[in-house]
This record gives sequence, C-alpha cells and structure tokens, in this order.
Amino acid sequence: MIQFSERKEQNDRLEEQIFFWKQEYQKPEMSKEQYHRLLARMEEAKKDKKKEQRKRQMTKYVAAAAVFLAAFIVVPNTSAKAAEAMGRLPVIGRLVEAVTFRNYTYESDRNMADIKVPKLQLGEQAGGQSAADKGQADGDGQQKLQSTTKEINAEIQKITDELVAEFEANLAYEGGYQDVVVDSEVLATAQDYFTLKLSCYQGAGSGYAWNYFYTINLHTGERLKLADLFQKGADYITPISDNIKKQMKEQMEADENITYWLDNEIEEWNFKKISEDVSFYLNEKGNVVICYNEGDVAPMYMGTVEFEIPAEAVNSIRK
Repeated sequence: MIQFSERKEQNDRLEEQIFFWKQEYQKPEMSKEQYHRLLARMEEAKKDKKKEQRKRQMTKYVAAAAVFLAAFIVVPNTSAKAAEAMGRLPVIGRLVEAVTFRNYTYESDRNMADIKVPKLQLGEQAGGQSAADKGQADGDGQQKLQSTTKEINAEIQKITDELVAEFEANLAYEGGYQDVVVDSEVLATAQDYFTLKLSCYQGAGSGYAWNYFYTINLHTGERLKLADLFQKGADYITPISDNIKKQMKEQMEADENITYWLDNEIEEWNFKKISEDVSFYLNEKGNVVICYNEGDVAPMYMGTVEFEIPAEAVNSIRK
C-alpha cells in the first residue's frame, strides 16, 4: 500500500509537471530573448520584402525608361514635327547656359581672392526653335540673343577685371588686409526667362556685399526690364513699393533684430518707393523678387535683402 501510494504521488506530481509544461508551451508569452529573436526575424523578413519590392519597382522603371528612350530615338527620326516639338522642351534644349570662363585666385596671410568669372553662351537648341516660340523670326531672334549674351558677358568682364585690378593694386600695401570673392548662379526663373546672379564681396577691415542680376527674355532674346512684365502705362511702382513696406513692417514686428529704414530720423534714408531700374528676378513661381544691396534700404548688418512680391499684389496689371 505504501509503495502504491508513493507511486501514485509520483504519478500525480509528474502529471502536474506535464500539465504545467503544456500550459507554458501554449502561453502566448515568450522570454525577452525569444521576443528579440522574433523581432530580428521580422525585420529581416521586412527587408527581404522591401528588396523584392524595390527589385520589382526597378524592373518597372527600367522598362518604362526603355520605352521612353525608344520614343526619343525612334520618334524624332520618323516625324519631323515630333522632333521639332521635342527640341522645344526646356529640359532637352536650353537656349542660354552659364559656364565658368575664368578663375582668379590668390591667397596669402593678409590677402585672399577667389573670383569666378561666368560667361553666358548659347545652348545647342538656341537656333532650333520656331518663330512662334521666339516671338520673332528665327534669324532675328538668334541674332538678338547673341547680341544680348555678348553685352552681358562684356559687363561681367568689366566688373571682374576692375575688382582684380583693385585687388592687385592693394597688394602693394603690406600692412593691409583684403578679401574679394565673386561667384554666380543661375536662379530658378519662370520658364520663359533666364536669370544669372553675380554675387560680389569685398572686405578690407569691414566688408561689403552686392549683387547683379541679368535676366533675358527667351522669346525676344532681349534683356528683361521690370516694366516689360506689366501692361503698357500701368503703375507697377506703387503696388510693389507698398507691398515691400508692408513686408518690412511685418518683419520688424516679428523680430526685433530686423531693421529697415522706414521711419528713420534721417529722412533721406527712408525707403519710399522702388526705382524703375531696381534689381529684380523672377522666381520659380513667376513672382517678381525685388533685390537690394547692403545699406540700400537697411543697415549694413542686414546684408543683401530680397522681397518676393505676391502674385495677388500685381495680378491685375501683369501681362
């Protein structure tokens, strides 16, 4: 009886242990180590899935690119009209391009110059557009564009030559310091215009920065004037000037470190209105951006400043 009882107790304990193991096995919980291993496997599976998705997507892109490329190779050779239309696409054929024409560099303990001289040149498609696209006959349009780019290049050359000459003359003063930097960039402009920005900086104790903007109307080949953007006889100076004053006030109210000359004690310093030959460019939205050099409408510490004129301020008088 005793042996039987002992065996029974042993069997009962074994059954309890088996039941416990079974319960543990069926639990949805897991150890931290198991949990992290599972997460790692899930991440690997995600990566594999993403790789496969990217692979499939890339296959689609390659196939689409092949079709697109085939269209560019085959269609222009089979259709003169299609070739002419593709030549007018701004991505494929640019009328005007900016390249670095000359680099002037100098560096010593007291003197530094880094002058990059840009040059405008006609793109491959400059002569291939129709008269409707240029707004003139092909020959006249191309000739005007050539004349305009030549004129701008001459102005840039004169500006940079004078800066180089002044820099080299100042090298004779052994006790002085000077920095001269000139760079350029093609700004985001409206589709029908090309704008080159020439940025200049000259320092000798204190520094001064100023910019030049050169905008070409790609339809006419002529340099764009601010008045050209508006209806003939329209007063564009007043709405633009009023909007600039509004922006100045808003900026000064929002930031005490910003200062413009609006209510200055020295009356002649105060900004009243833009001039007809004020510097400007058109941004990617086609909005006019008015530009001022250091000290023009604000203290020197403000640097060069720009004011984007919202479309609604001048829409009623824009061409």
